[in-house]
Amino acid sequence: MPLTRRRFAALLTVLTAGTTGVFAVAAAQQTSAEATQDKGPASVLPASVTAGSVVQVVAHPDDDLFFMNPDLVRSLLAGTPVTTAYLTSGEADGVNRANGGAAKDPDQPADRAHYAEARQNGIRSAYAQMATGDRTSAWRRTVIPTAGGGQAELDVLIAKPQVNLVWLQMREARSTGGDNPDSLRGLWNGRIPALASQLTSGTPVKQPFTYGKTQLIQTISGVLEHYRPTTIRMQDPTPGRYGDPGKYTDHQDHMYGARFVQAATADYAERVKDRPRFSVQNYLGYHNGTLPHALDPQTADVKTGFLKTYAWQDGENYCGSPSGCGDRKVAGNPTGKNWAQSLRYSRGDLTSWMTEGTPGRLWAFATLDGQTAYWTRTPAGVWTGPALLPGTGIDPGATAVRLPDGRVGVLATRTTLGSVPVEYRREVVYAVQSAPDGPFGPWQSLGTPERTDEEGTSAISSPSAAVDANGLVTVYLRDSRRTLRASTQQADGGFSEWHRAGGEDLQSDPVTAVDSAGRRHVYATTTKSVLAWTQPTPTAPLVGPFETGLPATTVPLTAAPDGAGVRLYFRRPDSGVVRTALVTATSGKPQVSSVAEAGGRAGYGAVGVAGRLVAGRADTGTISTTGLGGPPAWTESAMLYAGAPGAVLEPSGTTTAVLGLDANLHVTTTPRTPTTPTWHRAVR
Repeated sequence: MPLTRRRFAALLTVLTAGTTGVFAVAAAQQTSAEATQDKGPASVLPASVTAGSVVQVVAHPDDDLFFMNPDLVRSLLAGTPVTTAYLTSGEADGVNRANGGAAKDPDQPADRAHYAEARQNGIRSAYAQMATGDRTSAWRRTVIPTAGGGQAELDVLIAKPQVNLVWLQMREARSTGGDNPDSLRGLWNGRIPALASQLTSGTPVKQPFTYGKTQLIQTISGVLEHYRPTTIRMQDPTPGRYGDPGKYTDHQDHMYGARFVQAATADYAERVKDRPRFSVQNYLGYHNGTLPHALDPQTADVKTGFLKTYAWQDGENYCGSPSGCGDRKVAGNPTGKNWAQSLRYSRGDLTSWMTEGTPGRLWAFATLDGQTAYWTRTPAGVWTGPALLPGTGIDPGATAVRLPDGRVGVLATRTTLGSVPVEYRREVVYAVQSAPDGPFGPWQSLGTPERTDEEGTSAISSPSAAVDANGLVTVYLRDSRRTLRASTQQADGGFSEWHRAGGEDLQSDPVTAVDSAGRRHVYATTTKSVLAWTQPTPTAPLVGPFETGLPATTVPLTAAPDGAGVRLYFRRPDSGVVRTALVTATSGKPQVSSVAEAGGRAGYGAVGVAGRLVAGRADTGTISTTGLGGPPAWTESAMLYAGAPGAVLEPSGTTTAVLGLDANLHVTTTPRTPTTPTWHRAVR
């Protein structure tokens, strides 16, 4: 449950015990954390008994605060080693002023080096506040060489040395979508041979440098090699466009910076063999501003408090820097364009990645090291894995399907970087077992409905799938124009071209389920409701889309068979409460029940469902469970995780699984009479 101000203050005291006296100068000042406490309750809890480490790579200072929080603060409070690398200095127009630029204040000339330094100061203050409760907690700033031949600034939080910031200090595009060759976009597309640095005024790095495309990839890969993360957080490399072709839905630096990170993770995975396995989590950017709020008010308020610290909203020169103590451009609107009220994953938020194969045998899939990994559990309850399917470039997220004979298949998307920019593309791939419990065959490409990457930035969703009585698979996805597409397996094993199934304004990933009569259901969220496609009879064509009349959701959707219908699970905007509705299709057009609360107060992200057990993130970010129709509160664990939970109903109860921040599979089995779940690594 959300913390009171007093409990939050006590928590910070515990977390920072023995460290706040290191720099006594901070003791006499009220921190922004204290100011935030005065305004309302917080929803930050220490969480995670999971080992592992996190590296975040973002384009600009504040991308992490806007788009990766509250995941970020959960990790910091849990004591997880966290390193954030900033690709650019974020120098913009060089004017550190709220609600305006140089044209509005001719007495304040542009100074990009000083403005970039102010943003660094704001980030350091926000991280110190998140990790210790004291925005003035000191940092050690040094210079480190990079694998690309340049230099970077490394900042280590002295009170919490597991918290590091790496500043690569490249020049930013200085425009959200404008065609500026001197940018990450220009470097990626080969319009410039090298991109120059933009050093901040206070950085210990004194020698300017440039990076070519390969050098920048080597530099990011080198950061990963140094920190050896088990979880990599990055922005969305395929955010899509508004309209056709339209403007990008995200900042060009976010998109092309993420593509550099994609290339760097591939290089790191292939080049460095002696390292832990890692997963990747992608985060939605500017598009959050067009969607219903995903966070409850308390969590959003705490997140905004950290942004106010970054924005130097109180104007006190507590940091002693002539550049200023934060980013005044954010001070006038610290929530951004409805960004602070949400956190969404742009990949890996489907819950259909675990399934039963032959009786009693479970299969679970995730993406590790850019490859599909799988774990399997025998009927005797023994897990083995992970084993990696051959083939690289696999994006986060997977969908598992069970064929009538007990074989298991897995679907994913694969990104091909290519040797030249026009070869960049994302496609759907499918692999299936040669026999029940047998080995998996090679990846089969289903292609993509996108004609070119440039048209829609390859912004296809993760695939969802349904299997007919003959064992043939139909795959559904959302295309970059936000309509539904489908590809159907033929008798010879091949797949049809992607045909249009209609709909508009589709968000996130479509979901599928089959009711007890064998009728197929497909659902997809929009910004305002949920659309449905159904079969009037098991052998009839899928028809739709139909308006369900359901209210707006926070976007992630889960569908599970429930008697003669399919039960949908989703979260209420501005709340995070899990809600449910039953949809039946006995008369062709879907009939939708009234919406009810399913339990689970607050939280964010998709929920995994099997039987009457619901699993998902509580507002603390931990994997938590509740019973359908039971008490509204979550039964919380102490573990943070990546992606979404998967769940399978078995005769003995419900088995639920998540991928921890340590890149290991963690599971629990809840009996049919629920008890408090005990989570453990599947493979001990």
